[in-house]
Amino acid sequence: MHMPSTTDLPEIDSPYTLGAEQIERFRADGFIKLKEVFSAEALEAYGEAITELTLANDPNKGVPMEQRDTYSKAFIQVMNLWRMDERAKALTFSKRLARIAAELLGVSGVRLWHDQALYKEPGGGFTPWHADQYYWPMATMNSVTAWIPLQAVPMDMGPLAFGRGSHLIPAGREIGISDESEKQIAEHIEKHRLEQVYEPFDLGEVSFHYGFTLHRAGPNTTDRARKVHTIIYMEADQRLIEPRNASQQMDWESWTPTSEVGRVMDDPLNPVLYAE
Repeated sequence: MHMPSTTDLPEIDSPYTLGAEQIERFRADGFIKLKEVFSAEALEAYGEAITELTLANDPNKGVPMEQRDTYSKAFIQVMNLWRMDERAKALTFSKRLARIAAELLGVSGVRLWHDQALYKEPGGGFTPWHADQYYWPMATMNSVTAWIPLQAVPMDMGPLAFGRGSHLIPAGREIGISDESEKQIAEHIEKHRLEQVYEPFDLGEVSFHYGFTLHRAGPNTTDRARKVHTIIYMEADQRLIEPRNASQQMDWESWTPTSEVGRVMDDPLNPVLYAE
């Protein structure tokens, strides 16, 4: 197989212009969807590598859907693809995306927490309501995930959905993704009368959401996989806190193993991807 050098691949590092109104909307809503962040050519070129790596490292390989729990039915999940392939690294290290993340957060620079592929197979189940930062031992709310579909995502494929303004209420922060989180967070959203935003994604559209923004996805009822690459950013000066749960302890050991509590997470696994 021909493995193109990153110089052969489409440009993904040039700036994407964000308006002040978009930044304000992100901070108020807890998420934003941006059109035409990547071209079809770029998604095809980088998506090929992401798909190869995801299928090769599928932890659910050979396990029938009916034998999986809710989480395993929701998607194939593979972490830190950037360490496996130069094309995956080029996408994860995209300066365009990292700059958007920094501008949305209002910080001078961002580091990588980790990347992950989330492939919802044909017939794959729903993704329960949850907040990502439940898993992350971070001192501040300055974290954001870029959700990058590698194809258009119609409603029946399970696009990401958000609770508008949910990052501003202390709900769903003490429970991991599960059937119980789906139930509890749905009740919180109803109680606080938060709008649930369910929309398809166009080809090239990318969303960004805070670590504490509540989100979920419906099932994939199509005959095609919903292929998504995600990149989690944190402010460049983000500090490690004492883990609040076993999941945060595991993430410390996995994603920033040499970092110390109270200090900036500057482990080699957490490079600065954008700085002013």
